[in-house]
Amino acid sequence: MAEHRWIAKVGEDNAIFLATESRTARLAREYRPVDLGDGQIELSKLALGASREMGEEEDGYITDDGEGLRIWVGDDAFELELHET
Repeated sequence: MAEHRWIAKVGEDNAIFLATESRTARLAREYRPVDLGDGQIELSKLALGASREMGEEEDGYITDDGEGLRIWVGDDAFELELHET
């Protein structure tokens, strides 16, 4: 069975922040964004669900609309791409 992961290029500072300081970074490991290095983060299916629960005013919230699936930090949105392993 394929495992779904979503990866976004958010920049090094944002990747570190999302993986260590965002609200979801304080949850159990399976619900946290992972800093992959090179300014990229990875979210598992559970981490994506946890980020969807965040409010629009919080860094790391997720939108899924006509623009695609995106994660937000401040006023900047970064596209999340699905990867299957």
